[in-house]
Amino acid sequence: MLYSCLRSARDARAALVAVPLACALFSGSGRAEPIATQASTMPDIVASQAAVPAGAPPADQSMHIVVSLPLRNMETLDALLPDIYDPQSPSYRHYLSVAEFTDRFGPSKRDYDTAVAFFSQNGFKVGPRAANRYLIALDGKVSDVERVFHVTMGLYRHPTEGRNFIAPDRLPTLDLKTPVQQVIGLDDFVLPYRHLVRGESAEKTTGSGPGGNFTGNDIREAYYPAGTLTGAGQSIGLMELEGVNLADVTAFFAAGYGPKNSVAIDLISTDGASVKCTGSCDDSEQALDIEYAISMAPGLSSVRVYVGKTAEDVLNAMATDNISKVLSTSWGWGVNFKTDDGLFKEFAAQGQTNLTASGDYSTLTASGPWPEEDANIVAVGGTDLVTSSAGGPWKGETGWSHSAGGPSTDKKIPIESYQLPYIDAANGGSTTLRNVPDVAASANTDMYICADGSCGGGWGGTSFASPIWAGFVALANQQAIANGQAVVGFINPAIYALGRTGNYGTGFHDITKGKSGKFSCTVSYDLVTGLGSPTGQGLIDLLAP
Repeated sequence: MLYSCLRSARDARAALVAVPLACALFSGSGRAEPIATQASTMPDIVASQAAVPAGAPPADQSMHIVVSLPLRNMETLDALLPDIYDPQSPSYRHYLSVAEFTDRFGPSKRDYDTAVAFFSQNGFKVGPRAANRYLIALDGKVSDVERVFHVTMGLYRHPTEGRNFIAPDRLPTLDLKTPVQQVIGLDDFVLPYRHLVRGESAEKTTGSGPGGNFTGNDIREAYYPAGTLTGAGQSIGLMELEGVNLADVTAFFAAGYGPKNSVAIDLISTDGASVKCTGSCDDSEQALDIEYAISMAPGLSSVRVYVGKTAEDVLNAMATDNISKVLSTSWGWGVNFKTDDGLFKEFAAQGQTNLTASGDYSTLTASGPWPEEDANIVAVGGTDLVTSSAGGPWKGETGWSHSAGGPSTDKKIPIESYQLPYIDAANGGSTTLRNVPDVAASANTDMYICADGSCGGGWGGTSFASPIWAGFVALANQQAIANGQAVVGFINPAIYALGRTGNYGTGFHDITKGKSGKFSCTVSYDLVTGLGSPTGQGLIDLLAP
């Protein structure tokens, strides 16, 4: 099936530098010991001097930079997380507050204050202080960036896209003794992209929407048939990198494509980004995230739509607010492993379920393998759903032919012990590297949304699967709270344990037919649909007994 890609970069990630490089930090009295960064802030094409120069950016052009400081006591944190999710541990589901996480693992107050003062005194507008003292958001001019980070900013022709990109001529250095983990935003070689596609409606669709497309009501009936849970008292946080036109969301529910909506939708700018989508803005991703999360959990107390200029600004706001215990993103962006992995670990420590779309181009490389490769996130693949009738319950699923999966392309992300027993010759997974996805839900191009001022079908992508699962986890959290338990948090250890307890079939539809790329659906786990899609109340009872 032919369909269009709704993202800005497809092959760019493959050209990024993957090896650690040194970032020397200076003090006013002389050179301090060099501190190694965890990722390059230069595209490989620039580092190798293969990029075609296209001039220089204006000196007064605005730039948004995010600086992360190293977390402390990482070995302790890495030992704590398995205990939090081990039912036999005294620490089981004893989640940390933001203050507790910061006291134990956040950068020291002295380091954070010193770094904030340094950037403020050097001409940058510093964003609000982060409660976890992890990130520092900066706004300044190109001339400020060049002076403070000791780089020269240039424009270069992008090798695969019809645009210029900005990048520094060298790795940044700072006249600052405080350790800096990473500097994000010095280049825009990789632009954020949506895991969303549109094409011809799939054949043999059984949805109740126009043209047989599935609506939000259909999806709830398929994955939570005849259930009474609504997500009452729960909040879902959505990560967005553009604003939304809420009139589109209102139109979706007013037309009956989802339940009558009474959920509060809070639009939150994390760094001055506009929360509204006007003019040439495309809100298809943002609107569908809201529409399908609410459709799965119509009794939510709120959907908090976090909008930012960078993924890190948004993720950190979600972590430091710690209001939404279920988080979903359907965006991809350039790999900032060390910074992002620290945020994903904070989510897990605080009991926040963090879900992301696995991608839409069969392979992780083609789909843009970040952040779904991270071991501390729930990656959601795609299926082709069939219901028994229009608006009826689940009948069957096959693997969606474009669902992205496979072993991690980052050789430093090892397989988790709970995933290892599922890997065999049939599914072709790696026994040494993290495998994607973990779970799956409907993603074929037979989905109906309201966006960009109109409503229509033929939409698809794992962008749908992630908010569907977010709504489902909110139902489980509602039941957990009602039973006097803590929320379910990072669900991967629990769901992979089902196969070892004989409860796999109770919790999951085992999707055994279909193929995407070189991977085929198999019995139990596979690299197209992961463990499968939720059975409904059966899985909720296992997560929140």
